[in-house]
Amino acid sequence: MKPFLIAEIGINHNGDLSIAKQIIDYASDANFDAVKFQKRTVEKVYSKKLLDSPRESPWGTTQREQKNGLEFGDAEYKEIDKYCKSKKIEWFASCWDLDSQLFMRKFNLKYNKIASPMLSNLPLIRMVAEEKKYTFISTGMSTLEEIDVVVDIFKNKNCPFELMHCNSSYPMKDRDANLNCISTLKKRYNCKVGYSGHENSLISISHIAVALGATSVERHVTLDRTLYGSDQAASIEAKNIANLSKVLHSVDEILGNGKKIITKSEEKVREKLRIKKD
Repeated sequence: MKPFLIAEIGINHNGDLSIAKQIIDYASDANFDAVKFQKRTVEKVYSKKLLDSPRESPWGTTQREQKNGLEFGDAEYKEIDKYCKSKKIEWFASCWDLDSQLFMRKFNLKYNKIASPMLSNLPLIRMVAEEKKYTFISTGMSTLEEIDVVVDIFKNKNCPFELMHCNSSYPMKDRDANLNCISTLKKRYNCKVGYSGHENSLISISHIAVALGATSVERHVTLDRTLYGSDQAASIEAKNIANLSKVLHSVDEILGNGKKIITKSEEKVREKLRIKKD
């Protein structure tokens, strides 16, 4: 079974619709199944004290200006919806507050996403579960007991879901991947488990995750890892995702069926190299 591939654009568009469209193009061309964004109502998610505090950015000198600069509104998401339909690729968003989740209801989206920081936001969890859409649930920064609560809500609401093993460090160190948690989550919750990765190493942790049974892979994608933004360094550059997709879609074939046989490609080699008895 091929993994469901999600290109996490998140806030890597830096408030520029043309950047978002370029990443959508790359994801579509690379046979990714979906692109994902993040949606916040800035004044609801963050305190006034934090928003008034200083922060230098391309949009100004306060946290408020920086965070508002990274948010798309109604016009941008309408264009994204139209553009993704033209590219025949799904899109959805992880929402950080109730108003943002309500905002997304105006679009006929197939999927929902619970971001790791939102796993303790039970009113939001319940709102998402009530929509009955297939939901990807990231589990970074969470205990099993916290995940238990969320899984119970989704099961009680009869909402289909898939957990995603995740380590919420940006970028993630290889030694923190702990991919055996994929099996742990599968056994505990008897559900599909994917992998949401923030690594930037040469070791392809995503490939290993799929080999271990991950049914979906989400990776942050950027046009350039040196661009402004907290997620850029933990992203894969868009020009490289076609190769990632090709390999991830080949893992099933590479693993094979486990039966020990002589393949057709081996038969001639066997004939040539095996020592024959007189």
